[in-house]
Amino acid sequence: MSLAGFLAHSALAAARDQSRTAATIATERDVLAELFAMRRQLGWAGSNLNQVAKALNSGGDVPHLKEVLADIHRAANAVKKAADRVANHQEQEGEAA
Repeated sequence: MSLAGFLAHSALAAARDQSRTAATIATERDVLAELFAMRRQLGWAGSNLNQVAKALNSGGDVPHLKEVLADIHRAANAVKKAADRVANHQEQEGEAA
């Protein structure tokens, strides 16, 4: 699903559900903000990783390889945490219904 499609789907689902509290909406907004921030971090990490691959393929040295890999691990872990928050929130909503 595209980003625009996801946002449209989320907005329509939120508009249909009148039982949601302001706290629930704020929490979802926070999670979405986290996911978008993580998306940017993964983009930066991917760009750095591409530069590392280019340097290695051309026979160059990559003195900051450990830092690049650590950045990728941090970004991936942050995405996992945010996705877990979304999944847990959906499970809790399912149990409450």
